Amino acid sequence: MSETTKQSASRLAPLFERLKGENRAALIPYITAGDPDARTTVELMHAMVGGGADAIEIGVPFSDPMADGPVIQAAHERALKSGLGLRGVIDLVAEFRQRDAETPVILMGYQNPIEAMGVSAFVDKAASAGVDGVLTVDLPPEEADELVAAMGERGMDPIFLLAPTTSAGRTREVASKGSGFVYYVSLKGVTGAANLDTDALAAQLEDIRGACALPVGVGFGIRDAETAGQVGQVADAVIVGSAIVRLIHEQATAAGGVNAQVLETVRGFLAELRSALETART
Repeated sequence: MSETTKQSASRLAPLFERLKGENRAALIPYITAGDPDARTTVELMHAMVGGGADAIEIGVPFSDPMADGPVIQAAHERALKSGLGLRGVIDLVAEFRQRDAETPVILMGYQNPIEAMGVSAFVDKAASAGVDGVLTVDLPPEEADELVAAMGERGMDPIFLLAPTTSAGRTREVASKGSGFVYYVSLKGVTGAANLDTDALAAQLEDIRGACALPVGVGFGIRDAETAGQVGQVADAVIVGSAIVRLIHEQATAAGGVNAQVLETVRGFLAELRSALETART
C-alpha cells in the first residue's frame, strides 16, 4: 500500500510508546506551511527531521489565527499571499511522504477552512496524504463529534488544547474525545509569549495526568535548548513554534530565500533542542 493511500493507524501512538521506553520527551517543531514559500516547506520539514524532530506540526495558513502571537501571525500573512490553502497544505504532506514514511505529521489550524472544504472530504484527503493528527484551535470538544468520528474511521488523531485554567472535569472530557496526545498551552496568552515557570508547569502536569491518560505535549514559551530541556524533564512532548518560525524568517530574509545554509541552520537549531531532550532526564 502506498503512503499516499489510506492509512490504518496514526504514527503517534507508537512514537510515544517508544519514547516512553527511552525515557525521553518527543521533540515536535512547528512551521507555518507556505512560509516563506510553498516550494521550500517540504525541504524545511526534512531538515527538521534531520535535526532530530520526532514529529512535525504544520500550521495551515488562516486569515485570523487568533491563538497565535505576532511572529506566527506574520507567517500566516506571508503564506496567504502565495495563495496556499488547506488543500495545498495537504498536498505538501503527500510530497513529504514520498521521502519520509515514518515521521508523524500533525496539521494545526482553524475550523473555517475545514468546514469550507467539507469534513468528509478533508479527512479523506488528509488521511490519504499521510496526516496523523489534526489540532483545530477553535473547535471545542462539544462541537467536534463529526470530525472526531470521521478521523477515527481513517486512523487519525483529533488533538485538543488544554489551558492552565482547564478544570479536571474539562480535562477528562477533552481526553475522552481526543487521541494521540493533548496539547497543553503552558502560558495564558498567545504563542511566542515568554516567562515560562517550569516549577509551576510540573505541578500542572501532575494535575492533568490525574484526569487524562494521554501523553501531554507542552507548547508556548519554549524558546531555546535550555527551556526545551527544562520542559522535557516533565512533559511527554516539547512543542516549539515561534522560535523556529522567527529563525526561518530571519535566515531566509538575509539569504534572499531558503537555501542550503538556511536549511542547515534550521537543522542545527533542532539538533540543539534534541540534544537537550536527550539529557533532560539523566
